[in-house]
Amino acid sequence: MQLDQLVTFYKALGDPTRVRILAILANGPLHGQALAGKLGVTPPTITHHMAKLREAGVVYERRDKNTIYFYLHEANVKRQSQAIVNVMEKAKDSTAEDIFAQDDSHIQRRHQMAAEKMQVIRSFITPDGKLKQIPSQRKKKLIVFEYMVRGLEKGRKYKEQEINEYIRQFHEDYATIRREFIMNHYMYREEGIYELNPEEMWAKAEDLK
Repeated sequence: MQLDQLVTFYKALGDPTRVRILAILANGPLHGQALAGKLGVTPPTITHHMAKLREAGVVYERRDKNTIYFYLHEANVKRQSQAIVNVMEKAKDSTAEDIFAQDDSHIQRRHQMAAEKMQVIRSFITPDGKLKQIPSQRKKKLIVFEYMVRGLEKGRKYKEQEINEYIRQFHEDYATIRREFIMNHYMYREEGIYELNPEEMWAKAEDLK
């Protein structure tokens, strides 16, 4: 984990109200009005705090009709909490300069990954936006699918036919690709309705070796 991400995480938790919000969400999702009532603050105050917590990647949201519900991202909380312990472990055998050098190396890998993604998109997507073929390699497949789902609207509920038509803009095999969207957690399906998951839940090409 990059040091700037670690700092963002601990800054987000440096407020008692935000810690209380996480503790409340540990018992299940709630909408902003409910959180405001439990904490005795105004809804705009909740909006401010949720923005900080989303930035740190410890909460995500889903819309149910006209109401937005906030969820605790437990996996990210545990991962980022462990990250400071990992930094301390590294420090036992490294200098501060070594740790920052490792962070710089991570940034370089991100730039390399961005370049790799661009190359894959150029290889599999035609200039007019069509998918030439579904990649056989999982890493390339995830890169292509992420490119495709970014054209969908966050918070919008799609009927299956709408998703099919959207996918057909890229490729005729909409059934296979629609299943891949679900399997790789880009979207979730409930009673025939599809909606984008928060990006933190998406399968990531960069997580593959």
